[in-house]
Amino acid sequence: MSNLKYDFTGKTVIVTGAARGIGLELGRFFQEAGANTYLVDFDGDEVEKAAADIGARGMRADVGNTEDVNAVVEAAATETGRVDIVVNNAGILRDTVLWKMTDEDWEAVLNVHAGGTFRFTRAAVPHFRAQNFGRVINVTSYTGLRGNTGQANYATAKAGIIGFTKTAAKELARFGVTVNAISPNAATRMVASIPEEKMAELSAQIPMGRFAEPSEMAAAIGFLASEEAGYITGVVLPVDGGISM
Repeated sequence: MSNLKYDFTGKTVIVTGAARGIGLELGRFFQEAGANTYLVDFDGDEVEKAAADIGARGMRADVGNTEDVNAVVEAAATETGRVDIVVNNAGILRDTVLWKMTDEDWEAVLNVHAGGTFRFTRAAVPHFRAQNFGRVINVTSYTGLRGNTGQANYATAKAGIIGFTKTAAKELARFGVTVNAISPNAATRMVASIPEEKMAELSAQIPMGRFAEPSEMAAAIGFLASEEAGYITGVVLPVDGGISM
């Protein structure tokens, strides 16, 4: 996506869930656009390797752990003098029908998706307020609106992120901060585990006839993170090939 013309020179960007997939492609996009880019992932070795490959900074952190989250934000602020953009992309799956779902399955998914989104946004707010500028982009899912068999935990977390996005947008607007979300439909590692026959069936339901490449999410997130999108907040933007129509 290097042909996009957004300029993030001097901006500090934190992307979670960034060792691979959408997160890594977003990190690549921001790094190529001149940002000081911090890739964050629970898999420390993998995220450091991925970051080195694109010239970014890789940091191991558990988004479900407040101390880890605060340490990443403070490191970015100390090293670059600011924090401008946070992309909350980290996620896990613990799929099973609800009568087989354990408390651990439930809590782990909510803690990473919704909890991580909350923690990283909260940690960045003091820096946003001091700058009178900030951008938060959260990754949600259409599953949060329509549900999906075997994903009661995931659907609940993603619906929660939509509510969080709209609430944070109202609370932070006075400080020059926008908070938005995208609802993607990309060929990530989570999708890769779907059997081929089922994938063909799912693709046929998408008006565009295919899942997006992770890099295609950068166009939407880059726009929402840009100066040009300063009057857009509280929006959930579908980037899904039309499947949510």
